[in-house]
Parts: sequence; structure tokens; C-alpha cells
Amino acid sequence: MRDYREKYDLGEKTAYVIGGQGLIGIEICKALRDFGAKVISLDIGPESFKSSNKFNSVELKEISFEKFDCTDIENMDTKLSQMFKTYSEPNILINCSYPRTKDWADSSFENVSYESLAENIKINLVSTVWISRFFAEFMRSNEISGSIIHLGSIYGVVGQNMNIYEKTDMTENITYATIKGGLTNYTRQMASIYGPFNIRINSISPGGVEGSVAGKSDNQNIDFRNNYSKNVPMGRLSTADEIASSAVFLASDASSYVTGINLMIDGGWTAI
Repeated sequence: MRDYREKYDLGEKTAYVIGGQGLIGIEICKALRDFGAKVISLDIGPESFKSSNKFNSVELKEISFEKFDCTDIENMDTKLSQMFKTYSEPNILINCSYPRTKDWADSSFENVSYESLAENIKINLVSTVWISRFFAEFMRSNEISGSIIHLGSIYGVVGQNMNIYEKTDMTENITYATIKGGLTNYTRQMASIYGPFNIRINSISPGGVEGSVAGKSDNQNIDFRNNYSKNVPMGRLSTADEIASSAVFLASDASSYVTGINLMIDGGWTAI
């Protein structure tokens, strides 16, 4: 008799989570660990983070933390190759990172500069493309059946609803939309190429998420939260653990015939 729970078992798999110290990355690391994966969290500042209260003592022992700058594209291949030797070869890559310039939020059609737009595309979209390409080629060369998951956004699929920004200082962000839109179709392109090698490529696209984002220490703006909740069928923002559980599905053999999809975790935002 088949035990379907076994399909979610990650006990024989090694997962690399880039951006593992962010709001969503933290929960993904925890979820993968709970399902048995060997987890390596890669982020820009692991030492200070390990002393925080984001992980409990057991999780700190069972999750490995490594300093990783995903904007250092020239040295990326060497750094990742060394990690594969230190830990083990990858079965899973989940990229939650969002490197950005200090002025990235000021990317309205009116105010964005060419230099800012070009630099953000380079350090974000180009770095993501390069990282996943490296992992996929390593998996193919070593005959590893793998899963690669990108973190997209509803704004890689639909345009911004400006009504949700009323009474806030937020504006449209063409840089963000360009990056996330490009990432969504890059995921499909990868899936079409690496499918014959049993390497699955998918993306997860959240809507608004509760918690501190984009380097801020506090929660989402209250007016934004209220406006957003009025415009989404489920009447609220998501939580990071709701996104993490979908990552477990796509990382596991439960999704063994799933590739090239963009899984919307948006409370119905894109359904209306």
C-alpha cells in the first residue's frame, strides 16, 4: 500500500537556500529541515544572524549557515563549487534573494534613472539567472535529479493596482516588475531545456506577505495592509509559512511531474 507521506520526505536531499535569512527564506529553511533535508542557508551576513532569535537552538545546530554575496557574479562559480565539496552535491536550490541598490524603491516611471534600472537588473535578475544556470548545469553533468525554485511575485504576472498604495508613500516600481516578469519566463525556458534530464524548474509567486520586508524592522504599512486586504478575495495578506509549505511541495517528489509552472500564492489576487 502506497504511503503518500513518503513523497514529501526530503531525508536524502541537500537543499541550498539563497537569501535564507529573509522573511520568506527563514521559513523555507525551517520547513525543508522539518521534512528531513540537509539545509544550507546562504546569505550576506550569517554570523550576526545566527545569534538572533529567528531560529531555535535545534534548528541552529541542524541548519548550516554560509556567507554568500549573490552580486559577486565573477567569483560565484568558485564559491558554490567549494560549498558542494564542503557539504554535499545539491538536489534542491531555492533562491529567495533580492539584492538591490539603495534607491531601488524610487523606480517610478517619472523618477527612475537608467543607471539604477540597469544596475538592479544586473545584480538581481542576472545573478539569479547565473546561479540557477550553474546549479542546473552541475546537476545535469552529475546526473542529479533536482528541483530549482525561483521566488517570483504577483507583479511578475499582472500590473500594479495603485489603489492599494493610497495613504502610503509607495509608488509604482518598474524595476521590480521588470525583474519578476523576466524571472517568470526564464523559469519556463529553463524547464523546457532541463526537463529531459529530470531537473525540474518552477517558481513561486507570492502576493503581499505579513512581516518586515525590504530590510525594514517593522511590519508592513498599516494602510497598505488594509488596502490590500480589501482587494484580495481571501481578505488578508499571506504569511511566510504559507509560502514555505508550497516550496516543500515543489522541492519534493510529490511534485515529480511538475515543471515550468509559476505557483501563485496570492489569496486569489490574480483570479479576479
